[in-house]
Amino acid sequence: MEELKGSDLIYDWNVAAGMPEYPPRVMVTDETLRDGLQSPSITHPPIEDKLRILHLMRDLGIDAADLGLCGAGQRFKEDVCVLAREIVDQHMGIQPQSAARTLETDIAPIVDASEQAGIPIEACIFLGSSPIRQYAEGWSLDKLLDLTDSAVSFAIGHGLPVMFVTEDTTRAQPDHLRQIYAAAMRAGAQRVCAADTVGHATPEGIRNLIGFVKSVVEEVNPEVGIDWQATRIAGWTSPTPWPASRPEQTASMPAPWALASGPAIPPWSCCWST
Repeated sequence: MEELKGSDLIYDWNVAAGMPEYPPRVMVTDETLRDGLQSPSITHPPIEDKLRILHLMRDLGIDAADLGLCGAGQRFKEDVCVLAREIVDQHMGIQPQSAARTLETDIAPIVDASEQAGIPIEACIFLGSSPIRQYAEGWSLDKLLDLTDSAVSFAIGHGLPVMFVTEDTTRAQPDHLRQIYAAAMRAGAQRVCAADTVGHATPEGIRNLIGFVKSVVEEVNPEVGIDWQATRIAGWTSPTPWPASRPEQTASMPAPWALASGPAIPPWSCCWST
């Protein structure tokens, strides 16, 4: 009897017409360690607890971790340094990250922490982008473009990899997003991140938005990666600055307390405003 292959026994419509047999690998970024301690009922954890969490991330195979907001103060920067050194000393396969507003006063401490730890720390630089935010802050589009260019240029000039986040992307004007992302990429950002800061997006909206962002990236610099951040019902999805040869998607890892009752992806997180 002629030997049959599995494909001869079963025809799989799930992979018909050129569809990939397996979905792309999902890259995971964990924001448990980010300094989103904005509730008066929360106690800032000691560094020993943060180190324990970092080791759990390593055991889980987390790709990247936001270690804290260096610009929030000396203690936060020192904690980031300790955590980043642990990644180096223990040969962890985790890309360290630190969030920052589009201000040199937020980015400069990341530069210091990166030099002290001896490892590049990705600057996750974020900027409000929606019309309602511009109205509340009195910002013009020119102001946003200036902030974007100066912040990304400063980080890149000091040797930091950059992922640029537009807050409230799901309610932002397409033309504004196009210009902001283009400015970030031209200044050297290796990744751009669209964010649903207030939980506004539907699955259809996400598909529309990411498709739009993809078209902008392909027009300006196809080497740049694209990420998705679902805040309020989720956490950051800021990734490692992976090379263009690894076009994996990115998702968030649930915080430990969300595993029992919340959805598997993504976690809770807090987001600072620029």
